[in-house]
Amino acid sequence: MTEPPLDPGEYTIQELGPEIQTIEDVDGLRAILSAEAAGENRAGAKTLIESRIEKFTEDEEEAGEVDPTEMTAAEVGNALQDIDDPDELERIRDAEAAGESRDSVLTLVDNRLDSVRGSDEEATEVVPPEEKHPDLDHPTADKRHVRALEDGTYGDVWVYCETQAGELIDASLEMLGKARELMDDYTDEYDAEEKVVAVLVGDDVVGHAETCIEHGADVVVYHEDARLSRFRHEPYTRVFCDMARWGGDPGAGDPDPAEWRDYDEPRYVLFPATHNGRDLSALVQAELDSGLASDCSGLYIENAVISNPAKTGGEDREFERVLHMKRPDFSGFEYSTILCLDNPSREFHPQGASVIPGSFETPEPDPEREGEVVEHEFALDEEWFRVDVEEFDRLEGGVDLTGHEVIVALGRGIGADPTRGMELGLDLVDAFEDAALGISRGIVTSSYQFEGHVERYAAEERQIGETGQEVEPDLYVAAGISGAIQHKVGMDESDTIVAINTDPEADIRDFSDYFIDGDLFEVLPRLTEALESGELDAEAVADGGETE
Repeated sequence: MTEPPLDPGEYTIQELGPEIQTIEDVDGLRAILSAEAAGENRAGAKTLIESRIEKFTEDEEEAGEVDPTEMTAAEVGNALQDIDDPDELERIRDAEAAGESRDSVLTLVDNRLDSVRGSDEEATEVVPPEEKHPDLDHPTADKRHVRALEDGTYGDVWVYCETQAGELIDASLEMLGKARELMDDYTDEYDAEEKVVAVLVGDDVVGHAETCIEHGADVVVYHEDARLSRFRHEPYTRVFCDMARWGGDPGAGDPDPAEWRDYDEPRYVLFPATHNGRDLSALVQAELDSGLASDCSGLYIENAVISNPAKTGGEDREFERVLHMKRPDFSGFEYSTILCLDNPSREFHPQGASVIPGSFETPEPDPEREGEVVEHEFALDEEWFRVDVEEFDRLEGGVDLTGHEVIVALGRGIGADPTRGMELGLDLVDAFEDAALGISRGIVTSSYQFEGHVERYAAEERQIGETGQEVEPDLYVAAGISGAIQHKVGMDESDTIVAINTDPEADIRDFSDYFIDGDLFEVLPRLTEALESGELDAEAVADGGETE
C-alpha cells in the first residue's frame, strides 16, 4: 500500500488545494484520498483530490470495458461521457450495484442513462411538490414567489447601486461602468439595443440619479422612504422584486404598462458583493426564483453550447445571450465560469451575480449623458419594519492599505512561528518611510496563535486579494505567499513585485519581478538589515539561494 505523501487531516480544504497541485503521482493521490476517507471524510476535500486524480488518468485509460469497482467516482464519471450504449451503461450499473454500490456512482450512471435515452422518451411532466405529495405539509406552498415565469420576456441589465450613510459606494459606479460596456457590446453582437438600469433604494436617494446616468445608466429607477434609511432585508427585497416585475404577479409576468420597459423581468442583475449586497442578492434571486453567482470578478455575454442531462437532455444545445460570470474556484488557483441557464421545465431569469468591489475600473463621468429617471411607487407594509435599530456606534474606518509606497505582505509561510514571522514583517515595514503590512487570506482563515502584541495584524481588515483590499504600491514584498488567483487580483498592478518563497515552483514566481528562493525567516532580517545599512547583497539576502 502506497504511503500518502501528505496527511490531508493536517490541512483545511483551502490549504489542501494548493498542496495537491504539486503531486503528480496518481498512486500517491489515491493514498491521500483513502487517508481522507478514513479520517475526516470531508466531501469537499475528496472532490479536490478526485479532480486531481482525474487530470492524470483521463488520458491513460484505454478503450474497453469500464470496471467501476476499480475506479473512483470521478474516474467513472469521466469514462461515462464516452459511452452512448444503454446496454453498456446498464452493465456498469449492475457491476457497481453488485460491488461497492456507491450512491454517487449509481447517480452518475442513472444520469447518463437518462441523457442517452432522453431524445427517445417523452419529457416528464414536472409536478410541484405540494401536488405530488398532498398529504404532506408544505410551508412554502402558499408563497407565490416560488415560481419561475413560463415563456417570459426579459430585457436590460439592472445594477443595484448601494448607498451607505447616504453616499453611493464606489462599487456601484464600478458596476455601472461594466454594465455599460456589456450593453454596448451586446448591441453590436445581437443588433438589439438594451439598457443599463440603475436601481436606488433608500431615503433621499434620487439625488444620486444624475451621478448614475453620468457613469453609464440609461434609466434610474428609485424608491424613497424615510424608513429605508438603513438597509432592511424584507422591505429592500420586496421593493427590488416589485421593481423587477413592475407590479406584475410573481410567476405570471403581466407587468404594469410602462413607457420605459416592455418585458416581464430583467435579463441580468448585478449587485455589489458587500455585506448588504450579498444579503440582498441572495434574497432577490430566491424571490424571483432564479440563480446567483456570488463574489464574481469577471463578466461577459456570449452564446454557449451546452450538453447536460438536466438542461438539454444530453443533447448539444446553444443558449443565447448568456452572462458568463467568472470567480475563483474551490482551490483558489483557477477561475470557474458560472452560467445560469434555463432547463426544459423552467426558466432561470434574471441571470444574477454579485461583484467583488474593485473588480472593474470606475468610468470617467460624462456630464453630457442623458437618461430617464423613474419613481417607483409601492406601499410598504408596517409588518416589514417590526424590528428597529434604536442606537448604534460607528466603528472607525479600519486599516486602509491603499496609497502606501510599499506593502509587505505575509502568507502561510510564517506558519512555523507565526508571531516571529509577523514581527519580521513589521521590522521590514518600519525600515521603509511609507510602508504598511498586509496579509493573505490564508492567515485570516488559519488557526495560528499570535501573541498579543502582533495579534491585531492578523485581522481580516489587512487582507489583500479578491475578498480583501486591492493595492498598487511602488513595491510589493510577498513573503511566504503561494500566489493564488484570489491574492493575485489584489496586488498584480504593483509596479515591482518581490516574492520570497521556499517553493521554487510557487505560482507567484510567474508574476513576480524578483523571486528569492529562500526561507522568509532568514531573508526578511537580511532585507531589513540591508535597508538600514544602505547596502544590499542579493546573494546574502537569499542565504545562498537563487534570485531572479
